[in-house]
Amino acid sequence: MTKTLQKGSKKLLNSWAFYDWANSVYSLVISSSIFPLYFGFIFPKDGPDLEFLGMLFKPTSLISYVTAFAFLTVAILSPLLSGIADYVGNKKRFMQFFCYLGAFSCIGLYWFSEENIYFGVVCFYFGLIGFWGSLVYYNSYLPDIAYKEQQDSLSAKGYSLGYIGSVLLLLICLYLVLGKEGGEALDAMRLSFVLTGIWWLLFSQYTFYYLPKGNHSKQKVTREILFNGFKELKKVQKQLFHNIRLERYLVAFFVYSMAVQTVMLVATYFGEQEINWATDSEKTTGLIISILVIQLVAVAGAYMTSKLAAKFGNIKTLLFINIIWAIICVFAFFVTEPIHFYITAAFVGIVMGGIQSLSRSTYSKFLPETEDTASYFSFYDVAEKIGIVIGMGIFATIDQISGSMRNAIVFLTLFFIIGVFLLLRVPKK
Repeated sequence: MTKTLQKGSKKLLNSWAFYDWANSVYSLVISSSIFPLYFGFIFPKDGPDLEFLGMLFKPTSLISYVTAFAFLTVAILSPLLSGIADYVGNKKRFMQFFCYLGAFSCIGLYWFSEENIYFGVVCFYFGLIGFWGSLVYYNSYLPDIAYKEQQDSLSAKGYSLGYIGSVLLLLICLYLVLGKEGGEALDAMRLSFVLTGIWWLLFSQYTFYYLPKGNHSKQKVTREILFNGFKELKKVQKQLFHNIRLERYLVAFFVYSMAVQTVMLVATYFGEQEINWATDSEKTTGLIISILVIQLVAVAGAYMTSKLAAKFGNIKTLLFINIIWAIICVFAFFVTEPIHFYITAAFVGIVMGGIQSLSRSTYSKFLPETEDTASYFSFYDVAEKIGIVIGMGIFATIDQISGSMRNAIVFLTLFFIIGVFLLLRVPKK
């Protein structure tokens, strides 16, 4: 049963934001902390290359390529599925499907091992698709449930809840992992994957209970409806040519988001491979402490960015944040010791939550009046995902050829610099 609540109501807004609490554990435990550590212990830096599908890969390059392929899949699927969701009015069901796909894939990572590499890669692949696929529909609810004046603060609240909830689970995982060595530590990490899936499944139910289904249609899904999403994307694209501000903002977002998401996806692998940790125990503790610093600072960063946007405007604030990101990437090239990594993590935390929440709410505010919000956010998400595919592909290729993730990280500075110039072209009105 679903409760029907009025647009803008506090309970509806809170239930939407609470999905960040539920699903952000994936991005922290799987994408950012425990899984990269687990992967690094199974496939150490000085170990042999991996044979996968008849080819040899550096382990970090392989995981980057798999990540890029997963985002390419989401980019292709999201317009297809959002078109159906808009037409038959049941986008909540699609959001639930991807949520459950991601959660059960996290649980499946329990069986990831060197001998079971193909099954592990498949679970990693579907976990990514589940997480990002559900966000297509989650983001599209923002203009449906909140008025324009509520959207910046609500978007920031969602990210903040996500940071707090994910840190809470990470602390539980930290309690399980720290103090253990060898096989016991690996078993504790695998248990963390299961806890992540269960957390995601359980807490998402509060969101699904209150989110509206939409105007349900009893019409069958025909071939024409199946490709309706791509038609909607073409329609959105045509409308963009009549909205210069939205068009130029999307181009800028495409470029700088390419770098932001790539850095966030590879940061822990970088710390695991490139920092001079004294022991494996120090590595585990140091990386998790760094990630906790990022998450906790990001809560303040998201709210601070929201306040700056209210005072100086969204675009000026995004310009400032992009400049900081560019400096961080240059600095990362010279990071070798744990203390340097901790400092970098603190600065990443400040700008990470801010650029994500403000980018989403800026797009929402620039949208024309429409009921087909899923199609517009599908376009936004497709742009983001294709950007990630390009970013991760470039990163993996530089890492594979040069043998160093440092070269790949510093190359991303170029995208932030271009992003700054593109944001300067966005008209005020």
